[in-house]
Amino acid sequence: MENVLNKKRLVLASNSPRRKELLTQAGIDFKTLVSQTDEKKVISEMPPGIINNPASYVACLAEAKAKEVLDRLSKDNSEPFIVLGADTVVSADGKIIGKPKDREDAVKILKLLSGRTHQVYTGVAILGEDFKEVFCEETDVTFYDLTDEEIEAYILTNEPFDKAGAYGIQGYGAILVKKINGDYNNVVGLPLAETVRRLRGAGI
Repeated sequence: MENVLNKKRLVLASNSPRRKELLTQAGIDFKTLVSQTDEKKVISEMPPGIINNPASYVACLAEAKAKEVLDRLSKDNSEPFIVLGADTVVSADGKIIGKPKDREDAVKILKLLSGRTHQVYTGVAILGEDFKEVFCEETDVTFYDLTDEEIEAYILTNEPFDKAGAYGIQGYGAILVKKINGDYNNVVGLPLAETVRRLRGAGI
């Protein structure tokens, strides 16, 4: 019989509805405590070898987010917690593409990705008082050749503006995608199968 006293609670250091949905889909019980990490400060302190490497970049941000939440929990709780932090970026030609600043930027990004294969990286950090595991998953995504009319129609949905790479594969953006190579859920925002397996090692 499982000893519930030794079972650790999972805390998601993110307010992403997509990550919440994925963990719920996997049947994992968790609570949410949004990280208050100053991402700009973390990025400003990254050495060039990290900031110019998308995989290292997302792993570093994911760890910073998880650590900030774990530090807060450790001050106020005696209950054992495992904190899950994640960060996702899109990369083309080795350069990180963030969320579009405005409509013109969204058009520019979608034209850049049109007819090409780009990469989506999600960094995942699983931290506890006596546990640390940080990893990154990469998925290749290939877009169809997009016409100006298709780009304009997609922008009118307003979906691109809060998405890295100016698209959401789980929404209207699905019709832009010709094929993927790798974990679909990684593009959504969390490599679920790999994350679940690593959470088991952390006592979840």
